[in-house]
Order: sequence, then C-alpha cells, then structure tokens
Amino acid sequence: MNIAIIKYSAGNVYSVKTALNRMNIEPVVTDNPEKIKSADKVIFPGVGEASTAMEYLKNKNLDELIPELNQPFLGICLGLQLMCDYSEENNTQGLEIFPVEVKYFKTALKVPHMGWNNFNNLDGELFDGINETNYVYFVHSYYAELSDYTIAETQYGETKFSAALHKNNYFATQFHPEKSGPIGEKIFANFIQL
Repeated sequence: MNIAIIKYSAGNVYSVKTALNRMNIEPVVTDNPEKIKSADKVIFPGVGEASTAMEYLKNKNLDELIPELNQPFLGICLGLQLMCDYSEENNTQGLEIFPVEVKYFKTALKVPHMGWNNFNNLDGELFDGINETNYVYFVHSYYAELSDYTIAETQYGETKFSAALHKNNYFATQFHPEKSGPIGEKIFANFIQL
C-alpha cells in the first residue's frame, strides 16, 4: 500500500506518519506531484494558518493537482478547511472541493475549541464500527459549516459544525484521528480499506 502524506507549511505531518507507523504502515511524506499522483491513498493533514499553507500549495502547483486526484483522499483539520471554498482566516480562498465556508467561532467559550468531543449523525464507510458514544480530539478556531457534504457533526457552545465531510473520493475530518487513540486508528484503518 503506497500512502502519500502531503508535506506543506503546516504542522502535524509527522504525527500522522507516526500514527500510521503504529499500524505497520510506512507512508511517504512528500510535496512531489508525481509521488502524490501515483499514491494509492493521500492524506492531507495540518495544523497552522490557512493563507500561508495555501501559498505553499500554490508554489508547488498542488492547488491545481489536489482537486484533480482520483484516489481516496483524507484531509485533517486545516486540511479539511483548505479543501473548502473559502476560510475567514486571513480571507483565504481554498481548493474548492467542498462548496462550504469556514468560519471563526463566535462564542463566549474559549477559542480555540480544544479537547475531546463526541460526534453524531455519522454517515458512511469512514465510520464503520464507530458510534456516537465515541470521542475524538479537536483543536481549532475555525470550523466548516454544516452542509450536504457533512458526514458527522458536533457542537461547541451554540455552534453546530461539520466534524467530517465527504464528496466523491474526498474525505475530511475536523478532528485529529492521529490524536484520537483507538478510535482515530480505526478511522485510519477504515480509510485505508476504502
């Protein structure tokens, strides 16, 4: 199994690699378009700032490549947000895979939203064997609105938002599977089996 993790100016790439290593998978971390195109599966993780990350993708022509891929593709956290049309974070145009806007939390609660949350309305193969009593780990200040592409949702304060999105071969989670213990590992395993 040839799995590519997209390298760009966002943290957490190596946390995802380490999580896959624990599953006896050795992914390649790369920003090389040919290696990404030839991979069986692609993972697009990230912790960081949207406009800086998009600038890196544009400089490597990955902004044009990513929306054209055909293999199963998983975005994580900032990866999910960049797969949307637009983010309020520094007025950033995204990859336009999901026709969804990413907004800043407006809440009396502490931002970023950080910690363990359960999620509900789970839909699809990514969540095989997982149920709404399970918890996953979030850390983010921006969120994707609920939409027709939402396959899991959660709530922080009064705001309901997409915990996961799916369109064709593209999947994305706002939470971090690599920080979500056995539940996150199961989500990775489900993705790898797609």
